[in-house]
Amino acid sequence: MKISREIKTGIIVLGGILLFILGFSYLKSTPLFDNSKTFYAVYQHVGGLQSGTQVTINGFSVGKVNDIKFNDTSGNLLVTFTVDNGFTFSKNSSAELYDTGIIGGKGIQIKPVFDDAEMAKSGDTLPSSTRPGLTELVQQRLTPLQMKVEGAVTNADSLLMNVNDILDLKTRKDLRESIAGLNQLVRSFQGSANSLNQILTDNKDDLDKSITNLGVITDNFSKLSDTLANAGLGETIKGLQSTMGKINDMMGKIEEGEGSLGKLVNDKELYNNLADASRELDLLLQDFRLNPKRYVNVSVFGKKQIDYTIPEEDPADK
Repeated sequence: MKISREIKTGIIVLGGILLFILGFSYLKSTPLFDNSKTFYAVYQHVGGLQSGTQVTINGFSVGKVNDIKFNDTSGNLLVTFTVDNGFTFSKNSSAELYDTGIIGGKGIQIKPVFDDAEMAKSGDTLPSSTRPGLTELVQQRLTPLQMKVEGAVTNADSLLMNVNDILDLKTRKDLRESIAGLNQLVRSFQGSANSLNQILTDNKDDLDKSITNLGVITDNFSKLSDTLANAGLGETIKGLQSTMGKINDMMGKIEEGEGSLGKLVNDKELYNNLADASRELDLLLQDFRLNPKRYVNVSVFGKKQIDYTIPEEDPADK
């Protein structure tokens, strides 16, 4: 059977139309035979979101962005996207706009909510939200820091101006002289340090001997301490403390007038009597030495005793 030229032309035209529809659907990222649910979300700024970007739920791709256009005269953007029918969620679920990578790129992820509300159906407009990206977070952190840096720079500039006002010509001259004097002082200290190092180097052997002798002396003191400890120095000190205690008790009794020694020490009249007796005894011995005839008169042959005459100067009478 022959096919006429008109039929062939019609088949070719229909095939072209079908291929055009399929190509247009592919370019629009909208499959021709697709039963996915279509949702909408409104954003103030989409950050470069492109049609054909994948829509995810918990990181799993469930759809694509179909179209982006202005929603009203205020500049808000209406994003149309599809989600596979195999996953259901509440109409309170939100469509969050987020960064897909560090270097840029935006995507939409559904944050599903499972509550008692009505399930989302095709044609619903989901609540929208935007998660700050890395660049926005850095800007948020750097803005206060930038303000602080600017304030610090302003304060530093004011401080430098005040310093310039304070440091007049005379003050600068005095400051330079002070710095020069400080440099001379440092050089003097450095010379003294060098001299000290030279002295230590020259007398290194003597210092080593002195340190060795000090170590020997320390060892000797240690041995002496051990000897004293082994000799019962502690017991001796305890005995000495006991003796000193007894002496203190005895001295206390003497001061209170107890006993013969206490009475002798505290009785002034007895002391005066002893002093008088001692003086009279001294005078008696002196008179006996000078005038023995007054006390001893011996006659061997019965000679008449001669009467004693008192000398003109008698020490006993003085």
